[in-house]
Amino acid sequence: MSWETWSFAFNVTVPNLLMMLLGILLRHWRLMDDRFVDGATRLVFNLALPCLLFFSIATNHPQLLGNLPLVLFGAVGTLATFLLLELAARWLVKEPRERGVFVQGGFRANTAIVGLAYAMTAYGSEGIALASLYLTVTVILFNILSVITLTRSLQGGQGNKISHLSLLRSIVTNPLIIGLVCGLLYAQTGLGIPTVIRQTGSYISALSLPLALLCTGASLDFRAMFRSSNVAALSSAAKLFLVPCLMTLAGWLCGFQGAALGIIFLFSATPTASGSYVMTRAMGGNATLAANIIAITTVGSFFTTALGIYFLRSWGAI
Repeated sequence: MSWETWSFAFNVTVPNLLMMLLGILLRHWRLMDDRFVDGATRLVFNLALPCLLFFSIATNHPQLLGNLPLVLFGAVGTLATFLLLELAARWLVKEPRERGVFVQGGFRANTAIVGLAYAMTAYGSEGIALASLYLTVTVILFNILSVITLTRSLQGGQGNKISHLSLLRSIVTNPLIIGLVCGLLYAQTGLGIPTVIRQTGSYISALSLPLALLCTGASLDFRAMFRSSNVAALSSAAKLFLVPCLMTLAGWLCGFQGAALGIIFLFSATPTASGSYVMTRAMGGNATLAANIIAITTVGSFFTTALGIYFLRSWGAI
């Protein structure tokens, strides 16, 4: 395997690993504690990450018709993998309150940050153009479906019947979904963003990834990572192997080739989004399990992404 392939995965993946390692060290040195992590998580969830999603979409001005087949494939594929994992969770996860974390960890990809980095590194401006609306639609679905599965598992695990109105309220009041929808609507106006607002937004947005990764690292529990239920291992296996293989094979069967198929693979091969930890903690789920899934998939995606690129390039698919 060529060094360029390994270098590509290395340059995108390792900075995330180092940030989580720093979070572990800061927790060990007592510079971060549960109170700090809770406050920082709320800041990321309610302000920094919605701001990042808004500005990343509002400034791209994506065009729907040009990317419609790829966008539709991303939407259908995301929904299909979500439903598949929802069914699997009933059989594989004994604790009902952990089923939503399992499902979210298996299907929710870090497309907003790592996916865009992959696309830009692999295909440059063409990759960004192809990825913009695919990113928008899939990330909106990631957040809506994550709210649904977490709400169902957390409320259902307590024996409560879930109100459809309550579920709808959870979706429409989710800060990440609000940021995405507002960004998409603003992008369609074609208006620019004043320099002062854009610069202020970039400052706030820049907090999201490093702060989320630090909190993720500080929340890791290595003793619980592979406990008896193996929920983290099962969810990570789905994210690293099952979902990328199914999405890429389906994309190839649907006739996608070259950069389009490469975007499908790279976006599905990204590790579990750090936002999944933020949402799980904010909604009262098992945040340690969510952090462990992020850590495993971040390490594992370095190898699976490089291997996938190598084989797809060797077969002339991308």
